[in-house]
Amino acid sequence: MARKFGHFVGSLGVPVYYYEDAATRPDRRSLPTIRKGEYEALAAKMLDPRWQPDEGPAAFNPKSGALVTGARFPLVAFNVNLRTTDLAIAQQIARAVRHINGGYHYVRAMGLALEDKGMVQVSMNLINYAKTPIPRVLETIRSEVARYGVAIAGAELIGPVPLGALEEVLKYYLQVHDFSMEQIIETALID
Repeated sequence: MARKFGHFVGSLGVPVYYYEDAATRPDRRSLPTIRKGEYEALAAKMLDPRWQPDEGPAAFNPKSGALVTGARFPLVAFNVNLRTTDLAIAQQIARAVRHINGGYHYVRAMGLALEDKGMVQVSMNLINYAKTPIPRVLETIRSEVARYGVAIAGAELIGPVPLGALEEVLKYYLQVHDFSMEQIIETALID
């Protein structure tokens, strides 16, 4: 579906790049890699033969830019708010859990200031909750904040969350190790 859509958009004159499971090249699987430099660097990027689009014209179009489309495992946007205004603490913790710094393979994270709330946040995308479950990441953050003498103010799930992502939360925090998704009434109604 992603490639069919990309082909259609490319036929309209918009450069298209595929990512994740729709990627045509292994070096383009990661969305952050494709987006690096954003719109401002796109014209120069497209001059490099390695960055020719997968569909559409191989020339920069200042009116439309480019489109990135793909297919991927459902992402969970998960944030943890910390009772401190020290942004460096949130940034250190984000580095501890994110993959590019040696943390969990399926976690992208950064520290943000929430000035209107008087706290900071570890903002994350869990790109494969089955391989890196929410409780594992949260407990690592809990351990890290203790080193700084800081408390967790709360957590947020942003947008829709797959039911499967909550299975490990139930098993871990309720200690119901033989829990099955079939025990949830709504799953029986969906079938």
